[in-house]
Amino acid sequence: MGFAARIGVHKHPDGKGMTLNPKTLVIIPALNEEASIAHVIGMTRQHLPEADVVVVNDGSTDRTAEIAEAAGAVVLNLPYNVGIGASVQTGFLFAARYDYDIAMRSDGDGQHESRDLCRLVEALQTGEADMVVGTRFIENRGYRATLPRRVGILILSRLISAIVGQRVTDPTSGFAAFNRQAIHLFARVYPHDYPEPEALVVAHRAGLRLREIPVTMKPRYGGRSSITSLRSVYYMIKVILAILIGLLRPAALLDDPA
Repeated sequence: MGFAARIGVHKHPDGKGMTLNPKTLVIIPALNEEASIAHVIGMTRQHLPEADVVVVNDGSTDRTAEIAEAAGAVVLNLPYNVGIGASVQTGFLFAARYDYDIAMRSDGDGQHESRDLCRLVEALQTGEADMVVGTRFIENRGYRATLPRRVGILILSRLISAIVGQRVTDPTSGFAAFNRQAIHLFARVYPHDYPEPEALVVAHRAGLRLREIPVTMKPRYGGRSSITSLRSVYYMIKVILAILIGLLRPAALLDDPA
């Protein structure tokens, strides 16, 4: 069965998870996540059984794509490793093309608590924000990061809070929900190098409303992270420069997604 025939809201009569009225898509970018991807898809379906799940396979060299498809996800295979930003934007393009009301982003490593997906949707459906981001830092839920990473996140938080005019505590979070306006904006314009912090600035400058809610971050379900302490420092320096340079460019404009 082709992926076009598999999209749409799934009906689950067992009553598990949250019932969704809006057409909802969960975007999972994945690079060599064969150890965790089936678990992530399964937990997502458990808590959001009526949502569609798309795995954007970013040039994996392992069995990520095969396992994701066997687990019931739509799999979009990129021809080679294009990076996290382009992978996520591929998911937004899919969501815009197939007219989803809500898109959610969750990582393929199993660190995000799937039950928090429901809380992100609920916060988005209040209509008070166009983009709801899960933060690890509003409440103490046991998350521990290395000292260089904590310092870097704090610096980024202060910078982005000053730019957007509201408190932002977790600018590197990849766990978020987006309404139709945000979907269509990010399908057109999405940062490729440092997507999470830069996207907050892009969204603010386009006139979108941002909200953070507390979520739980767990250890990786499987595999290894490529982010070391030294890379964290390098990342933070480059992303700050990218944000400041981005402010010199014209702001992106919102489309009418109706």
